[in-house]
Amino acid sequence: MRPELLVDPVLGLLAVAALALLFGSAGVAKVRDLARFHAVLAAYNVMPTALVGIAAVVLPFIELGVAVALLIEAVRPIAAGAAAGLLLIYSAGVALNLARGRRDIDCGCEGYGQRRPIAGWMLVRNALLIGLAALAGAPQAPRVIEITDALTIFGGLAAFVLIYFAADALLARRHLA
Repeated sequence: MRPELLVDPVLGLLAVAALALLFGSAGVAKVRDLARFHAVLAAYNVMPTALVGIAAVVLPFIELGVAVALLIEAVRPIAAGAAAGLLLIYSAGVALNLARGRRDIDCGCEGYGQRRPIAGWMLVRNALLIGLAALAGAPQAPRVIEITDALTIFGGLAAFVLIYFAADALLARRHLA
């Protein structure tokens, strides 16, 4: 019998918080502008036109559901798997359109009226986020979270947000140059 690999709860909870924030903000951005998200989804040309409207309404709520479910320990592994599955589906859509030579379509990942064309680096970003989902869904070592752990999680989340948006902005500028 193999011993189970356990993740330190600080790392696991940091991954959970980062993904919950990411999927929560993505879902809210899509809900705030469903018409724009519908147009973005249609531009990918990966599903029958009749399904685009349904998917444009359902996907944001799935993202919001994943964000909330990540915060519930009993369903966290399922939510982390769903997060990884969504990222894989989004990556497949990007990869398919890059292979078609359609680099000018909006990725749909910016929200709030911003536009970002798809690029290969987004596949790498999503692969890293899938790894983060695996970390979030992994069993955690049993130990009490102390105040220093909570501060580490909070500081780590702040660092994640800053690094994520800085890397995103830098890579987007490089791609547009």
